[in-house]
Amino acid sequence: MKSALICVICVSICVAAQARTVTTATLRDDVNTFLGKELAAHLAAIKSLDPPPDRILGVPTTGEYSWGTFMRSLAAYAETTGELAGRDLAKTVGQIGLIESRAGSKAFSQLYAALALRHFGRDLKTNPLWLSLSPEEQTAWRSLLNPERFYDPKTNKVINLPENYLGVASRIASIGYEMGISNDRAFLDKLLDRAALPFTEGNLYADDAPPTGRFDRYSNEYARYIWEAAESAGRKDLLDKIRPSLKAQMRLWWDVVSEDGYGYNWGRSQGVVSYLDTPEIAGFLASHAEFRPAPLADIAALYYQAWNYLLHDYRPDAHLLSIFAFGRGNYAYISRDREWQQTTGFFGKLANSHTPIMNALEKEGITTFPVVPSLPPVARFEFFRKTPERSAGVWVVRQGALRFALPITTGPKPGMSDYLPAPHGLAGFAAPVEQVYPSMTPFIELADGRTVVATDGADVIEPSANGRALRARWTKWAIVGTPAGKVQDVGITSEVVWRIENGAVTREETLSATQPVSIRRWRMAIPSTHSNIDMEMLKRGLVRFKSPSGALDVMFGADFPVQATVVAAGDTPGGRGVHGAIPLHLVYEAQNVELKAGSPLKSKLILTPQN
Repeated sequence: MKSALICVICVSICVAAQARTVTTATLRDDVNTFLGKELAAHLAAIKSLDPPPDRILGVPTTGEYSWGTFMRSLAAYAETTGELAGRDLAKTVGQIGLIESRAGSKAFSQLYAALALRHFGRDLKTNPLWLSLSPEEQTAWRSLLNPERFYDPKTNKVINLPENYLGVASRIASIGYEMGISNDRAFLDKLLDRAALPFTEGNLYADDAPPTGRFDRYSNEYARYIWEAAESAGRKDLLDKIRPSLKAQMRLWWDVVSEDGYGYNWGRSQGVVSYLDTPEIAGFLASHAEFRPAPLADIAALYYQAWNYLLHDYRPDAHLLSIFAFGRGNYAYISRDREWQQTTGFFGKLANSHTPIMNALEKEGITTFPVVPSLPPVARFEFFRKTPERSAGVWVVRQGALRFALPITTGPKPGMSDYLPAPHGLAGFAAPVEQVYPSMTPFIELADGRTVVATDGADVIEPSANGRALRARWTKWAIVGTPAGKVQDVGITSEVVWRIENGAVTREETLSATQPVSIRRWRMAIPSTHSNIDMEMLKRGLVRFKSPSGALDVMFGADFPVQATVVAAGDTPGGRGVHGAIPLHLVYEAQNVELKAGSPLKSKLILTPQN
């Protein structure tokens, strides 16, 4: 029955693709039908909540945020439809909240609990979830909705968590105050003021690990969370300060996102997480028209594309997303014990965004919209931070077959592949997920054993006026194995110029020094999602990766001796990418290179994707 359901929906999607338009009413019904059937399957697998099962549908429920994610999904669906397979969803969600309360769960588990409660009504006197609880159970829920589990009001900081969790704490506190769970207005305002600080200080983007300069998709989520919290709390002063940020960040998101609904293609939110991000942003934009970077019909098309991908990634026989399929990479926080949590997160984000999108379309008289969004060409650099000491930003390009984002920012560790200044999203290229690895950015091992990388922001960033070239300079380098953001002067200057020309992206690097420097090892890799190499091209000095999906031509030259090797990654961490396997790596390597004062070393890389 469940497989038949997925087949029916897939047929509907295929018909829509052939017609090149989607009917608003059909999409509303398809998504609601899918959610109803799949949530019912997960709920039916739970025979008792006391004690809660440690496995559902064969996978663990013990991962972080698991029960909170599931109850939010049920509650969001309940607000849309009112029922599910004859179950009392308000009471069920209330009991699931007690599981999280007793476990001392924090952060997103608490936020999902707050959202779940609000889905059943904003007045506790009539809220069926709240009324289903005994006085003791209501006390347990009040504890669950206290952000002090991970936020310290004395220091005004989150406890051992990245900065974006201040947004999570703010939303919990604002919902709690709105619903009468808490009446401490001073506490709420102090938290909101602290959380909004990056924007009240005039920044458009939030550093997730200040002062290191870590900028990724969490900046967008953070701004949305603060906006929603300030909106709920009636803090117009904060809304006025956050407004410029959200307008800039939504424009950047629109320039970065792919036609298939894949959002930010660098950073910690890779794979399925980046597809799940799109419905959330689309839902927010449906309800906040002032921040739309494009017409609602195109935003709906992007929502449709993300839903389309996730539906095809869903295994109806197992009722789970294919998170750990062969070749799929995930950041460590998506562990095996969070497989159920990620799947039910799909349900929750879809259910929570679906109604506002559908309602906005109907309100604005949009009965059909295109299958594929109209994404305009773009070539520009967006600064996240611009200071004399260290700057950061991203070069976004959408020019024919050249589509990528090249970030110059800081990752959790120096040399982390997902944060390196490389064209992430370029067809045929993919960085292995969460690996310290020289993906299109050289690693240089010095004579003293240190390995240095031109990353973690840059000393100088100079985009061209037309956005088709970018120059960056590093005199201070990130050191592999040291804390992120702790850059050092190692006696070498790297100047890199990227250009778009003749359907290719080129990377030219000049290494220079004022005193002699011995380079023990220089290494750079081009990992490819294509599975074959054209041997005839190889004879002519060109490496052409190819597969049924296309090809990627690679040319490289340097004025120092470099050896090229092709490595088959197999089922190793280096072979796991955000969209699937990275079967082949072209590795360039040089050893015992002498960099002399006044005699710079140059290299040039040319990448040409072929459709």
